[in-house]
Amino acid sequence: MTGHAFDGRVLDATIDPEQLSLFPEISGNTINGLGEAQVRPPSPIYWQDPRSLAHGQLQNWMLEKTRRDVPEIMEMRHGLGGRGNEERAPVAEHRAEGTAAGFTTQVKAYALSAEADDVGIARMQPEWIYEGHTVDLPNVIIVLVQMDHAELAAAPYPPSVVEVMRQYNRGTRAARAVADWIRQHGFQAIPHGGPVGGPLVMVPAAIAAGLGELGKHGSIIHRRFGSSFRLAAVLTDMPLEVDTPDAFGADGFCENCQVCSRACPPDAIADHKQTVRGVEKWYVDFDRCVPYFNQTYGCGICIAVCPWSRPEVGPKLLQKMLRRLK
Repeated sequence: MTGHAFDGRVLDATIDPEQLSLFPEISGNTINGLGEAQVRPPSPIYWQDPRSLAHGQLQNWMLEKTRRDVPEIMEMRHGLGGRGNEERAPVAEHRAEGTAAGFTTQVKAYALSAEADDVGIARMQPEWIYEGHTVDLPNVIIVLVQMDHAELAAAPYPPSVVEVMRQYNRGTRAARAVADWIRQHGFQAIPHGGPVGGPLVMVPAAIAAGLGELGKHGSIIHRRFGSSFRLAAVLTDMPLEVDTPDAFGADGFCENCQVCSRACPPDAIADHKQTVRGVEKWYVDFDRCVPYFNQTYGCGICIAVCPWSRPEVGPKLLQKMLRRLK
């Protein structure tokens, strides 16, 4: 791997040499802005058009391996529950009358009736929007769908990725349903669901929308679902009231917990926060993570073993943390 960003620290019998030969010279951590002191929009790195990505060949390699080894996910559009209507409802000619508070109550109730397990709202921030994308709608609705933790716990084996894709589909269905409901009320709404990346990074938007705290493993920890969930989004100009971040003690817990970092096969999870694009935060080493991530259909070990994700542990942790915050 001389001349490439990957440094060989995770090279073992499970990592295909063909994959390693596809690593670009630039480090994924550099693209992500690790160590940068200034706030800036994120740069596309994965789950975007591979032709525009330094790591595009790696992304293609991972997707081809997954399609070959896990055929259940090959027809996501029609299998695993489907992704809902692809065509959007027309925007009604006249806008419905109402207040931001009223619309907020209605849209959250509708989202929860349309397969979402939780929903939050945030004001769009420019630092969430990927370079090369433009978002001119002021609000983002984040919908959350819970995963079956027993299936997730199979990570890094195929049942886990099948469950992940099933819930990406459910999140997409929920986002599309919410977007159509908003459009029928006369407002603009654009839905987005994974796994393919959209115009914005959903994790910071979801944190701002009150759906949890960032965990050491780089994923959000929700007070009820731990990290066993997936996200989708709806961008809209419907007047809405925004939520506030939900701090319940997960961040402090992560400072002392070693479960995910010890369980990570490529040792990609740091024990301390780092500066990324001007923000001090938990950060997972991209160059260490991605070879194993690719080889194992998206891995997921770190969120599966997270104590907050385990149904028999998470609620007890929440009660303990809330007592400490009083």
